[in-house]
Order: sequence, then C-alpha cells, then structure tokens
Amino acid sequence: MIKDVAYILKRGFLSLFIFCATAGSLLHAQDSLRVLSEEDFINMVKEHHPVAKQAGLLVDAARAQLVAIRGEFDPQVFISNDQKTFDGKNYYNYSNAELGVPTWFGVELYAGLENNIGDFTNPEVSLSRTSYAGISLPLLKDLVLDKRRAALEKGKLFTQQSAFERRVWINDLLLDAYKAYWGWARDYQLLAVLDTTILLNEARYELVRISFQQGDRAAVDTTEALVQLQAFQQQREEAWLKFRKSTLELSTFLWMEDDKPVYLNEMVIPDTLWSKQPISKYEVDQLNNWITEALTEHPKLQEINFKLQSLEVERRLKFQSLLPKVDLKYNFLQKGYNVTNSFKANLFENNYKFGINAIIPIPNRSGIGNYRAAKIKIKSTELDRSFTELNLENKIRFHYSEVLNLQKQIAIYEDAYRNYLRLFEAEQLKFSFGETTLFLLNSRETKVLEAKQKLLELKVKFYQAFAALNWAAGGLQ
Repeated sequence: MIKDVAYILKRGFLSLFIFCATAGSLLHAQDSLRVLSEEDFINMVKEHHPVAKQAGLLVDAARAQLVAIRGEFDPQVFISNDQKTFDGKNYYNYSNAELGVPTWFGVELYAGLENNIGDFTNPEVSLSRTSYAGISLPLLKDLVLDKRRAALEKGKLFTQQSAFERRVWINDLLLDAYKAYWGWARDYQLLAVLDTTILLNEARYELVRISFQQGDRAAVDTTEALVQLQAFQQQREEAWLKFRKSTLELSTFLWMEDDKPVYLNEMVIPDTLWSKQPISKYEVDQLNNWITEALTEHPKLQEINFKLQSLEVERRLKFQSLLPKVDLKYNFLQKGYNVTNSFKANLFENNYKFGINAIIPIPNRSGIGNYRAAKIKIKSTELDRSFTELNLENKIRFHYSEVLNLQKQIAIYEDAYRNYLRLFEAEQLKFSFGETTLFLLNSRETKVLEAKQKLLELKVKFYQAFAALNWAAGGLQ
C-alpha cells in the first residue's frame, strides 16, 4: 500500500514538474508577442486600406464635380475686336467688351461697351462710343428649370449620394475584414489548444515510459501513448499551416499610411479573451428594430433615394422640352460709356433694343420621347429600390436567426464540453490508480479536444454572424 502511494506521488510530482516547465517556456515566449485586437485591426482597415481610401475619393470627386458645375454660373467677360483696312482705307474697326452674369433664376444680365469706327461700317452699328445694359429672359421653356440649374441640383444630390456610396463600400469592406479576423483568431486558438494538448501528452508519454522501465506498465502502453502524441502532432502541423494561410489572408487588409502592404509575422497574435467570453450575455435587439432601422438608414437605400431625386430633376428638365422656347431680350442703349444714364430714360421711348425669339417644334416627338424615357428611368429605379428593400430584409432575417441559433448551439455545446471534461478527468483519476486503460483515457481526451475545437468554431461563427447582421443592416462603419 505504501509502495502504491509513493508511486502515485512520484508520478504526480513528475507530471507537475513537466507541466510547469513547459508552461514557463510558453509564458517566456509570449512576452515578445504583440496582440492585435479586433478594434485595432478594424481601425487600421478603415484608415489605410486602399478600398477605404478609394471610397473617400468618391466624395472628393463629387465635390470637385460640384465646384465645376457651379462654374457655369460664374460671370464671363467677352472681348472682341474686328477691323479691316484695304488700299489705304479704314473700312471698319469694331471693338466690343461685354460682361455676362447668369443667375440662378434663369435670367441672364449683361452690360457692354462698344467703340465702332470706319468708313464702311455696317449701317446697323452705332458709331463711336456706346454702352448698353440688358437682360435675357426665357418666358416658357427654361423659365422654371434649365440645364445649368438642373446640373447644379443634380451635383448637390450626387455629393450627398456619394457619401452614402462611400458607406456602402466601407460596409462591404469591413464585413470581409471581420470574417478574416475571426478566421485568423479561430485558427490561432485551435493551434494553441493543440500546443497545450501536445505538451500534456508529452508529459504523459514520459510518465508511461518511466512506468514501463520500472515494470509498472506494459510495453504496449508506451506505444499507445506515443501514437496519441503523434496524432496530435500531425494535427498541430495541419493547424499551423491553416493559421499561416489565415495570417496571409488577414495581411491583405493591413496597409501603412504610405500605401505599402503590411505582412504579419508569427510574433503577432490575435486577442484570445473572446474564447472565454459567455456568448449568452450578448443581447440582440428585436428583429423588427433591425429591419426598421435598415429600411430607413441603410446607406444602399439612401443612395437609391438620392438617385431617385436626381432622376426627378432630370424629369423636370425633360418636361421643359415639351414647352415652346420663347426668349425675351432687352438692351438699354447710351452714347458714351456711362451706362447708368440709360436707366433714367423711359424703357420703351428711346435708346433701346428689344426682341423676342420663339421656337415651336411640331409635333415635338423628341421632347415627348425624352420625357417618357425620364419617367421610365424613375419607375425602374423605384422597382430597384423595392427589390433592394426585400433583399436586405431577407438578409437581416437570416443573419438574425443565425445569431440566435448559434447562441443556442454554443450554450448546448458548452455544457457538453464540461461533461466531456468531467469524463476525461474521472478517467484520468482512474488511470492514476491503474483502474482503466490508456486507450480509454486517450479516447476521452480526443473527445475533449474535439469538443473544445467545435466550441471555438461555433463561437467564431457567432462573431462572424453578428458582424454579418450589422452588415445587412448597413451598420459596419
């Protein structure tokens, strides 16, 4: 009896020594490791990833385009000079400088100075110095809206639309980033579990080998322990290769400020606290709240809304093509360069130039066709919006169900893992007293390992599904 107790104590002290030594080496190795958390990773993606930067350029390009459109309303100065001399005669010398000022209301204001001299000038041209100030006003077509004002309205809408298009790009990018990170975190955690399992099996193999040398175990037990160890070592090599692959996939999302890619080495690891977090404590909002928020705030739908508003501006512009074009033009005229004196006279008494131009297309098939095409584009976009709403709602419903289902699966499997662990610990205790076989102990340990791996994979699926739910609702920003 005393011999058995001494044998058990000897094995226990040896096992404790091996475990502490290996655990100490792991802690020493981890001192030089750098942890890349999920938050830090996502922030790096949002700040430096090329797609994120391209998405920002969408807004910059829209703003630049709006500036160019506003330039259509800039005042313009026109200067012309036309002269002719022949055979010593001054036929004519026409000099004209004009300032044109387009306005938001469709009215164009202008003023000019003329100096016309010569022996053979056009009889309609006023000789010597003259000045004028005038106005050009559309009476039907282009009165409410013209191409310049329509372009400015659409430019403003496009700038707002581009901001939501940027959010769509970021939303899609971050979903891929979250999936890559959690795949990387899963592979690292599985590798760590196998490393720990291998250390314990090396310790067990050493104990069995010593027991065989002392005559307490059969030779087949050493083979049994060695086979188990080799099986885990082979799994570990597969897990290491899978971890390296996921590390490279994660690296595609990491870039520096100078647009150079970042390649992660083996000293960078993911945060491991997630594996111990209770998934059951994650509160998921009601499904209707997810759907309501998505249908009102989703950037894809907002982008379509601004597109519809832009098409409505286009429809209003095309409606102007159905109207006759009637333009009124009036000039105040004055001798000399004092334009203000023109306003003191009666507008239609003396020194004025007045005219009306009218264009009436019959039967105006071009205007009718363009107007119908504009209405068809609006209808098509409205259908696209309805389809997008339904598609988003279905995605939210699926990922919502997936999140809740995974929570239930994890709760069940956590309980199953604890039971597998109890069976293994009980079998390990029986093995220490010589009441069971190494084969059965190895079987229990394999079940514990499989349950641990399955539990980790389920937790990663939950985090990925939760990210997908936020993506479907357009909330990854």
